[in-house]
Amino acid sequence: MIIFIDMDEVIADAYEAFITNYNADFNEQLTIEDFKGAEAWEIIPQERKKQMRKYLYTDGFFRSFKPIEGSQKALEQLCQNHEVYIASAAMEFPNSLREKSDWLDEYFPFIHWKNRILCGNKFILDGDLLIDDRAYNLKAFKGHSLLFTSPHNINENGFPRANTWEEALAFVDSIS
Repeated sequence: MIIFIDMDEVIADAYEAFITNYNADFNEQLTIEDFKGAEAWEIIPQERKKQMRKYLYTDGFFRSFKPIEGSQKALEQLCQNHEVYIASAAMEFPNSLREKSDWLDEYFPFIHWKNRILCGNKFILDGDLLIDDRAYNLKAFKGHSLLFTSPHNINENGFPRANTWEEALAFVDSIS
């Protein structure tokens, strides 16, 4: 199978990086639970949104993401039997493209650079499965779709869902 896998909130923990920076900048104690059912920018005070957006333009921000639990082992396993591509929106923020590529080199060195699609829109993808945390990316995909749980999408219905990489692997097994 040809499998496309998103980065942020699927294999890279973007929320943790936002929370860490935000708590340090504003002396807060936000946790991931505070973001359940909402986008990060929806729950913070208006006067702090500009600072939060600056993180996306800060050198090293995208490199600071930690791998989602179980993602490295799962992707290594998937690569043994399938054609795996990383498909991540990386064009909006200047540092994102380079830092995401460097991040993949560090945490997923077994994903060859030729199997990395750092793009703007994902509607052009054509394969058997897309694993993503954004429903709008899954809606346009013609193959199988799997919604990977993230705080912002817990109220989203309409797609098969994986809460962990163990569940994602079971889904792949069920359709292959």
